[in-house]
Parts: sequence; C-alpha cells; structure tokens
Amino acid sequence: MNDIWFRSLVWTDYRLAVLLTVILPIILLIWSLARGIESISKLLVIYWRVASLLMITVYLMIPAWPISFITSFASRVLIPISLWFWVDLNDEIKDLPQSSLKMALTSWRWAITIYSTLGAIATIPFLPCGFEQEVAENQFCRVWLEAPWRFREMFHPTTEQEVLGFFGLLGLMIYLLYFVYFIFIRLPKQGRIALEQ
Repeated sequence: MNDIWFRSLVWTDYRLAVLLTVILPIILLIWSLARGIESISKLLVIYWRVASLLMITVYLMIPAWPISFITSFASRVLIPISLWFWVDLNDEIKDLPQSSLKMALTSWRWAITIYSTLGAIATIPFLPCGFEQEVAENQFCRVWLEAPWRFREMFHPTTEQEVLGFFGLLGLMIYLLYFVYFIFIRLPKQGRIALEQ
C-alpha cells in the first residue's frame, strides 16, 4: 500500500480542497452577506451551486464508482469557469471600492482558479480510472478513494457504502438536470448576465 509515490500529494490535494473550496468560500459568503454586497454574494452562490459537484464526487467515491473520476475532473474544470464567466458580476466587483473583502475575494478567485486548473491537469492521467471495472483493486486509482473512505468513517460510520453512493448518484442526476437547463434554456436567454434584470 505504501509504494504509491504520489499518495502524500493526493492527501495534500484533499487538504487544499477543504481550505480553498469549502472553508474560504463559506467565510467569504458570510462576509459578503453581512456587508450586503450583492455582486459578491451572487458570485459565491453560483460558486456553491457549481462546487456541489465536489461533494457529489466524494459520495460517488465512497463505494468506488468509476464515474467519480469523471465528476472530479469536471468539477475542477467548471469551478474556475463559474467564477469568471459572468460579465456583469465581473464588472460590478471590479468597480467596487477597495476593501479587505474585495481583496480577499480577488485573492481567493485567483488561488482557486490556479488550484483547479493545476488539479484538472494533474487528474488527466487518472481519467482511465473512470472506465475501470474494479477501481478499488487498482492501486493507482485507489489512492484517490482513501480520503473519501476516511470521510465516511468520520461522518457516516454506520451507513452502507452503496447507500451513500446512491445519494451521490441522486445528487449527480439533479446536478445534470440543472446543468442541461442552464446550457439549453437559461444561457441562450440571459447570456453571461447573472443578476436578474
């Protein structure tokens, strides 16, 4: 088990993910809501909708379902797009007066963009795991499952892996329905405008 040279890098990636994709955006969202800055709050709500694919991925990895490797890669691609896609939000945030919140948001946006981009590139060699029959038996793929298994031990110790995977799959189906709605209905209608007209 200890012969996988990149195991420590994978665990570092999970730790960075908790910081950059969970803790910091929660702090920024609460901060923006407290300050009443709609453009930042809206951007962070959009971020959370897109980033929910990360949690879905964790639940799909618990029963070692191969599709989790595809959703992991997709989430790393979609997150930076969701943070920079909206023309109106970008303009409003750029026009905000200088403040510690604006500086924190800008720093976080760049940090998570770089992290997600590098993460997407780093996970490309693992995409074939998304087509393996027995992911848990392949040590190369299995390394990515260790942190979700630890998550299950901490938060769902008595729940069957397949039940947690079912909730992940249900979440993925809802996510895909919303994504299809966004691509084919909302995007052609509103374009790159996030705020209500």
